[in-house]
Amino acid sequence: MILHPVSPTGIGLRQPHYARVLEERPRIGFVEVHSENFFHDGGAALRTLERARECYPVSLHGVGLALASVDARHDAHVERLAKLVERIEPDFVSEHLCWGAVDGVHFNDLLPFPYTYEALTLVAARVNALQNRLRRPVMIENLSAYVQFRDAQMSESQFLAELVCQTGCGLLLDLNNLYVNARNFGTDPMDALEQLPMHAVGEIHLAGHTVTEYGLIDTHGSAVCDDVWALLTAVRRRGVGAPALIEWDTDLPELDILLAEAARADRIAADAGTSNGDRHACAA
Repeated sequence: MILHPVSPTGIGLRQPHYARVLEERPRIGFVEVHSENFFHDGGAALRTLERARECYPVSLHGVGLALASVDARHDAHVERLAKLVERIEPDFVSEHLCWGAVDGVHFNDLLPFPYTYEALTLVAARVNALQNRLRRPVMIENLSAYVQFRDAQMSESQFLAELVCQTGCGLLLDLNNLYVNARNFGTDPMDALEQLPMHAVGEIHLAGHTVTEYGLIDTHGSAVCDDVWALLTAVRRRGVGAPALIEWDTDLPELDILLAEAARADRIAADAGTSNGDRHACAA
């Protein structure tokens, strides 16, 4: 096999595209999967991920830890994640800044919470415990939210900055989430960017959303909009070279559309003069 440099932009690896990605090996920077889909000890999905890992860097993106839940115990979940990390040896591990469990009930959702110092203490302790168990830093993603809390003592960006200071974690900067929140709450997304510790950004997510009469909904079911591309341009011009990912989970298009979105992200990085490092894929 021949190694050659490739695009820094990755794509979410989803089942309808398994065959083409593994057979054609497009020149993408990395692939990302939802960690929980690969918690089984064996099976076709895990074998596919292992094959993909032979050709691409892998990012494990968690959706189930609910780090801000007050009464949640996630020991079994963390152990399954640790086992997957040891098996796959991913380049990145990430999780959302959210809660999702109460009174022994786990909700299949990523729910917002008030950004208070009490919540910061809780989340920081859980992030530290997670990083200690995995023996590596994790990235925490900013959330799309549709409510705000009167009791909040800081913005989400300020909360994330404090979390980075206290834990040494990285940030997964989801630009669509940031844009959706700004539009829904009547704020400037550039202000949110200014409050983030950009040096801690280890990965960038790019996705689409749905426009409704009530506001924007983060659906991951359409192309990235021009305003989100503009935010990526602003981030790149700040010298942030973290790899970007095209995140498309619903109404999944043909692989060629994802690759075209990735190519647009590459052009923005090239025009801004930033680089995401030496990433390689294998070719037959």
